[in-house]
Amino acid sequence: MNQDIKLKITVLPSTPGVYQYFDKDGTIIYVGKAINLKKRVSSYFTKTHDDAKTRILVSKIVDIKHIVVATETDALLLENNLIKKYKPKYNVLLKDDKSYPWICIKKERFPRIFVTRKMIRDGSEYFGPYTSVKTAYALLDLIKELYQIRSCMFDLSAENINTGKFKVCLDYHIKKCKGPCEGLQTESAYNNQITAIRNIIKGNFKDSLKAFESMMHEFAAQMEFEEAQKIKEKMDLLANYQAKSTIISPTINNVDVFSILSDETAGYVNFFKISNGSIIQSHTIEIKKKLDETDKELLELAIIELRERFNSISPEILVPFKVNVGENIKVTVPKQGDKLRVVELSLRNAKYYRQEQFKQVQIVDPERHTKRIMAQMKTDLHLSAEPRHIECFDNSNIQGTNPVAACVVFKDGKPSKKDYRHFNIKSVEGPDDFASMEEAVYRRYKRLLDEDQPLPQLILIDGGKGQLSSALKSLDLLGLRNKIAIIGIAKRLEELFFPDDPIPLYLDKKSETLKILQQLRNEAHRFGITHHRNRRSNAALNSELETIPGIGKQSVESLLQYFKSVKRIKSATIEQLSSVLGNSRAKKLHNFYHKKK
Repeated sequence: MNQDIKLKITVLPSTPGVYQYFDKDGTIIYVGKAINLKKRVSSYFTKTHDDAKTRILVSKIVDIKHIVVATETDALLLENNLIKKYKPKYNVLLKDDKSYPWICIKKERFPRIFVTRKMIRDGSEYFGPYTSVKTAYALLDLIKELYQIRSCMFDLSAENINTGKFKVCLDYHIKKCKGPCEGLQTESAYNNQITAIRNIIKGNFKDSLKAFESMMHEFAAQMEFEEAQKIKEKMDLLANYQAKSTIISPTINNVDVFSILSDETAGYVNFFKISNGSIIQSHTIEIKKKLDETDKELLELAIIELRERFNSISPEILVPFKVNVGENIKVTVPKQGDKLRVVELSLRNAKYYRQEQFKQVQIVDPERHTKRIMAQMKTDLHLSAEPRHIECFDNSNIQGTNPVAACVVFKDGKPSKKDYRHFNIKSVEGPDDFASMEEAVYRRYKRLLDEDQPLPQLILIDGGKGQLSSALKSLDLLGLRNKIAIIGIAKRLEELFFPDDPIPLYLDKKSETLKILQQLRNEAHRFGITHHRNRRSNAALNSELETIPGIGKQSVESLLQYFKSVKRIKSATIEQLSSVLGNSRAKKLHNFYHKKK
């Protein structure tokens, strides 16, 4: 730390504020917030940072500036604005170039209602923004089905209406509008509809349903059953829309919900806006990590950004863990009940979004997908290197007969079938899986070493501690114990066993790492069983050949060496068989199969 920076840190105030780091070119490379500026900034230069990116950041800092603010909330908002303005290299950037749609109730006599992407500060009311234009138009279509609102752009001033300047259009004749342009609807009656529409947009359906029900009964009492049926259909429309957007409890009102899911490279934050028990907005964003940020840091940043982006002033937020977002927002971490279920629903949405992103990346950028998977496996399995090359071993035998072992190879998380190998166990008598595993592993890596072939970063053994110990003996003999990571996977509970560790590791059942390990194990089992089945089948057929009078073991070997399979021997002509066995034995063999047929 140079003397200038040391001096600046010494005189920093112990108050809330925002700090900015500059490099040698005078460019802002990082912006951060702090409740205590002096304590936070000094921690960068006094602590030992595990993250390499943070160490690089600190090495590039040549100047520090700060801005003191009154409260923690002010610091959060200022940090967010500065990041968006300067886009520092080491900050998480919440990029979003979309122009989101709003539903506008225009400030005018007989207000129009429409979807727009431009917000004009003319006193009109704007609701949103909506994360999907389809959602906005679906709500607008519902409103038009329920209420008769004008779509024309006429200036319906009292003077224009009184002078008869306008004439009703098609909307009036098809009962989509009540004709305020000709004075056929009063302003107060029209504005009553606008009030009801405003409530529906906000998620308050109760008043509208009650008003429709009263109208329906009124029409029914007057024997106007056709009109009553129309009102009932509108009530059904509204009730159906409400059912789709209602979650758990109508008591949850005017609340924002946030949840986060993260991996090695990014965080995924889901946002719900809830009003009168209904989700009226939902959005999920992906935040790329820059300095190995924690979930808490990412969520705090996302909360400020999303509330500002979607113009939310809800006094309370529901989150999975405590966050610092200023003293003006009530932070609730629900432990049970409806509020907890809402947070869980939000997290589920974040998971689905993450899965969708992964699928898209897998299609358009497979290399990025592979890097992410490998990085995740390295972390989950506590490896020193990414497991780009993995080999898995499995044994097969039935009652000790024809013991075989299989080795399957995955490269970059995918099967490399040309590298698969099977082993006919030679040194083991009877059903000894441990000894069979020891032989197969030894033979595999002895050959790779002799041929100077690349070794895997990870070996997976199908079995528990016993199988793992047997494989380790072979690695010890070859001097590879500390060069290749090795783990065992047990079938019953999918436990992962590590050398010299008595406690197994249990990964989440939905973990991508576990899924790849399971795929390896299943592929090794399939490959081994197939080879074992072929060996037993060939052994049975060979035995059948030896039962033919005049055909001995030496003759069987000669036939298989020439014809390569029993199937070809069966279909061979006498002349072809004679070239191997001679005429006499060839006739006996040919007659045996053809008489049998």
